[in-house]
Amino acid sequence: MSAAPLVGAAEVRARNSASLARRFAALSYEALLYAALVLIAGFLTVPLVPHATSGASSLQIPDLPAKVLSFALVFGLGALYYAWSWTGGRRTLPMKTWRMRLVRADGTVLERRTALVRYFAAWIGPGLALLAYLALRRSGFGVYAVGLIAFNYLWAFVDPDRRFLHDRIAGTRIVGDAPVGLPAMPPPDSAGPS
Repeated sequence: MSAAPLVGAAEVRARNSASLARRFAALSYEALLYAALVLIAGFLTVPLVPHATSGASSLQIPDLPAKVLSFALVFGLGALYYAWSWTGGRRTLPMKTWRMRLVRADGTVLERRTALVRYFAAWIGPGLALLAYLALRRSGFGVYAVGLIAFNYLWAFVDPDRRFLHDRIAGTRIVGDAPVGLPAMPPPDSAGPS
């Protein structure tokens, strides 16, 4: 009689992790929803944009306080939306569509603190892009800073567990749902047939 080999926790995590292709597809969908959030914030801050002077045909750019308020609104609404969507076993619409869920590294559901850490860490790439733009714009190379926006997501190609940078920082991972009609995978310590 031989016992079935025990499956290691790292192997179970790797088997349950959603593929990079599915995560990037869901990310594209998330970007569309976040763009809608940006548009809503823009509409809410329209009254802060100075009115065009008579005869002016150019687009009016908001002043710095209006830009800061608009960004704060987008950032805050995003934090509320994602903190609510990622906690208590809930998922965003793209996660539901692509049959994925966000869990802590140990497989348990997220609490609000972990969801907020993940959300704030997701801003590392955009923050780096903004800082690089400010440093490079005088030299005419500011446009190249836009590539840093994807820093968090490109991290998955060098991460040993293929996690995004913000997942690594927050201690989370994106896993696939079990296909409908198939039983869930047994826990790693269950013994096979003897």
